[in-house]
Amino acid sequence: METVGRSFLEGYGHAVGTRTVAELEHCLAGVPERFRGFAYEGAAMGATVLDAIPGTGGRRLAALLSGQGRHHVYMAYVGIGWALARLPRPLWPDIGRTDPLIRWLILDGYGFHQAYFHTDRYVRDQRPSTGLGWPWGPAGYLQNAVDQGIGRAVWFVAGTDPDLAATLIEKFPHQRRPDLFSGTGLAAAYACGARADELEQLAHRAGPYRPQLLQGVAFAAEARELAGLTVEQNRLAVRTLTGLEPKEAALVCRRTRPQGPATGDDYERWRRAIADEITSRGERQNP
Repeated sequence: METVGRSFLEGYGHAVGTRTVAELEHCLAGVPERFRGFAYEGAAMGATVLDAIPGTGGRRLAALLSGQGRHHVYMAYVGIGWALARLPRPLWPDIGRTDPLIRWLILDGYGFHQAYFHTDRYVRDQRPSTGLGWPWGPAGYLQNAVDQGIGRAVWFVAGTDPDLAATLIEKFPHQRRPDLFSGTGLAAAYACGARADELEQLAHRAGPYRPQLLQGVAFAAEARELAGLTVEQNRLAVRTLTGLEPKEAALVCRRTRPQGPATGDDYERWRRAIADEITSRGERQNP
């Protein structure tokens, strides 16, 4: 987990310290595969912050996302959310230019930041997010997206201890737990840090929220596969939790992804379709 944090900071530093995106991409390519996604997450935050400074041209993030960053779009969008948590609202990037289906991951990143740096307020006291404002989709879904990021942060706050992670989530109101377990599943399969028996315990503790946990695992598989960064630790996590290989779980995400222009509710419908298929396939393989 410490290496995850260092890799994030390394990516941030490269984003603000290099002269060109080509140089930035060269630096990021030197980060080990297991941690390179976190470096891209940090780089997206750094690029967003850099673009907000007058006189910089405001084009570093767009260039990153149109280059090698397009393969790391899941983590990059999360990194933009980190920047939103640090920048005053007038300096936010133009969210309207992001992919309308997955731009909710930006709020996921915002939620992770808040839970990680304000743990007592957002995790232990279960405070909801208020006053953020989000004109790029249904306002009623804002807390859901933020909770998905809080759930990811819980995996880190709990030190990858599945029992502690589940105990923290169980203190939240019932209606928030599906998104929280989804985020925890994503972190458990993307960042890893747990043995197979510990992952099995996480699935057990998820109980009725296991479909959402597995949806998060599938998202992790897709993010890793899209970037070409799947390593053995990811394979162990995805196999243990879903009974599928990462390529198979990623294919579920791609096959169920809505086609055509995205509407405000498509993201949640997509997540539910993933959860339904991953869960049913796992039940068929483990009757």
